[in-house]
Amino acid sequence: MRKELPPCPVEITLLLIGDKWKVLILRDLIDGTKRFGELKKSIETISQKVLTQQLRAMEEDGLVERKVYAEVPPKVEYTLTEMGLSLKPVLDSMCRWGEEYKTKSL
Repeated sequence: MRKELPPCPVEITLLLIGDKWKVLILRDLIDGTKRFGELKKSIETISQKVLTQQLRAMEEDGLVERKVYAEVPPKVEYTLTEMGLSLKPVLDSMCRWGEEYKTKSL
């Protein structure tokens, strides 16, 4: 079932990735598949609970795919979907803007 989306495209984008944690998760998954522990280690200040919540929300929104392997201990990997990968130009623009801001604000 599709959720009700706002009419403004910018608002839709913010609804899906307007959280600092989601953007950092996207940043890490742009380079490829990662395990939960790798994401947690890369985003040091995020709690395990919040990382789990954010990954579940992104999976529901069709941005992230979760693959569980039948092993002990369980192995879970996260990968961006095609829709998630389509956000790469957005992240690239954010990176360029951040670099420019950093150099001009010093």
